Amino acid sequence: MTKHGYEAGRLDLPFVGISTFGKRPYVADWAAIEADAAILGAPFDFGTQWRAGARFGPRGVREASTLFSFGHAGAYDHEDDVTYLPGDVKIVDLGDADIVHTDTVKSHANIEAGVRAILKAGALPVVIGGDHSVNIPCINAFDDQGDIHILQIDAHLDFVDERHGVRFGHGNPMRRAAEKPYVTGLTQIGIRNVSSTAKEGYDDARAMGSDILSVRQVRKLGAEATAARIPEGARVYITLDIDAFCPSIAPGTGTPSHGGFLYYDVLEILQLVARNHEVVGIDLVEVAPDYDPTGGTSILAAQVLLNLLGFVFHAQRAG
Repeated sequence: MTKHGYEAGRLDLPFVGISTFGKRPYVADWAAIEADAAILGAPFDFGTQWRAGARFGPRGVREASTLFSFGHAGAYDHEDDVTYLPGDVKIVDLGDADIVHTDTVKSHANIEAGVRAILKAGALPVVIGGDHSVNIPCINAFDDQGDIHILQIDAHLDFVDERHGVRFGHGNPMRRAAEKPYVTGLTQIGIRNVSSTAKEGYDDARAMGSDILSVRQVRKLGAEATAARIPEGARVYITLDIDAFCPSIAPGTGTPSHGGFLYYDVLEILQLVARNHEVVGIDLVEVAPDYDPTGGTSILAAQVLLNLLGFVFHAQRAG
């Protein structure tokens, strides 16, 4: 080929090629993960109580993430004067956990197996859902990883114990997490409006170690004071439901709740958490692309994840 062709190297611009997360390499063999962070799709939405569609979340977020892949290493942030995700940060995409339609137990087990494989490889697990029930197998996989604290950013408390016999739907994950002996506490922010969790659920959550803040309470406190409520020295697992954001900027979700966070409300808290704590796992859930024909919700999700990964690895490199 001429110098205008492949001789000079593949361009791999955002709108061409295969839509792995951020155009990172695809790794099919989960026993051969060599990376700092590994992306796992969890396209499961059988736990939804109203609008389904989050099974297409991983595909939508991956496609949106290609917007931020410009073929050079890292992304320079002029406000922080930092190049995030430089070439020495290796991120891979493992594809999706196998989901068996209508079989929650088997599907959750397959998600858990993927997270365990990532942890065994010494990489940071980053799971893209799927509805929020996928957090249950994610947290199950941490049973041999030591104590963790969960930061939940969400419109809903998700602390239902059991409803109509259901214990593993998307209204249950934080209750299931709080029951784990290695989960030392939860910081739950963004919780607001009419909720799927009744008053006794809030009472139970606080009794089991939850710190609950609404959007208005977080804004009154500010990002620094909010982040400071996470116990010093805690190893933090971050679970981010896209409905934490106001549907004015994130309509593509199954259970939208107005009055939510805007972009920097969340980003500044995440940056502080990454700076002050060891982040041991991440999931981002409830993106349902079909409810947002603009694609903006998926772009928001991809941008938040890439920025969060940048914060995490910059903090690691900085010691």
